[in-house]
Formats: sequence, structure tokens, C-alpha cells
Amino acid sequence: MMQQNEILKAIQFRRSVFQANFTNEEVSREDILTILEAANAAPTHKRTQPWRFVVFRGEGLNRLGSELARIYKSVTPAEKYTEQTEQNMAKKATDSNVAIAIVVNFTGDVPEWEEIAATAAAVENMWLAAGSLGLGGYWATPGLINHIGPFLNLEPNQRCIGFFYVGHHESEPREPVRGPIEEKIRWEE
Repeated sequence: MMQQNEILKAIQFRRSVFQANFTNEEVSREDILTILEAANAAPTHKRTQPWRFVVFRGEGLNRLGSELARIYKSVTPAEKYTEQTEQNMAKKATDSNVAIAIVVNFTGDVPEWEEIAATAAAVENMWLAAGSLGLGGYWATPGLINHIGPFLNLEPNQRCIGFFYVGHHESEPREPVRGPIEEKIRWEE
């Protein structure tokens, strides 16, 4: 059982809150900046700070949704394509107040995995910050992100590794379902 100081409690109760649980209440620009400042405090090897973010709000969400639907239609083989899935791709972006594209900026100064790990740590900070503000969020990694680079105006050394969707919600806090830590440790003493 994890201790219950405020930091450990925030870690223990961090969870994904999906768009179906989001309300229509707008997420303020100040809250978004607070979340991104928390991301910016993540650890990074050689101070490369590889995380980059593209924030979609308002009409930007509609453009993102249209692009995700367009990509789905263009890359999906005819035998797997469904109009419903195309519509769902567009709807996913617009069902939240904020979508943040998560981008890794590969510097070449450290191995790629370290830049991805640092960016993942930044996303965890975003999750914890969102929770501390009473917001919910989750990290989506649809296969379409492999085709979103031109829309995001990414540089050749950058790659999108997902979207972090954020919104107000009315879900009750709950502990995540995890197996016992004892099953995941081997002691060498």
C-alpha cells in the first residue's frame, strides 16, 4: 500500500479520464499553460528538453478532427474502411476541449529512446498536473499519428507520439487496478 502524502496520493490516483466523461466546460488557457509548465519540468538527459507540443482548441480542434478523418480515409485499405470509423476519427478530436499533440524533437545528442523516455516523463507530469487542477486527460496513440507530421508542420527530426486530450469531468477518483508490486520485483542482496 502506497503512503498517502499528497504527492504519493496524486501518483497513486492518477488515471486516464476519457472524452466520454468530459463535460462541455472550457479548459482555460492558464490551466493549459500550468499543465505544459509541469511537462517542461520533466527530467532530460543532457538537458535536451525534447518535448514539443501543439495545442488545439476551438476551431483548431475541428481542423484536427478533419485531418484525422482525411488521413484515416487515405491510408485505410478499402476492405477495412468504414464511414463510421472515419466519422469517429473526426469526432474524437472535437469531443474534448483541448487536444495537445505530443512531439519528440530528436537532437542527435542522446539515443532516441532517451528522448522518447524524457517526453513520456513530461506527459506523466501533464497527467499529474491536470489531476491537481481537477481536470481529466489521457494519452491516445492512434496509428494515424505516423501520418500527421505534415499537418503539424514537423521538422525532419521530429515525430508525433500521440495526443493528450484534456477536459473537465465529473468522474469519481478511484485507485488504478494494478497487480501487487511484489510480483514485479526480484531482490539481489
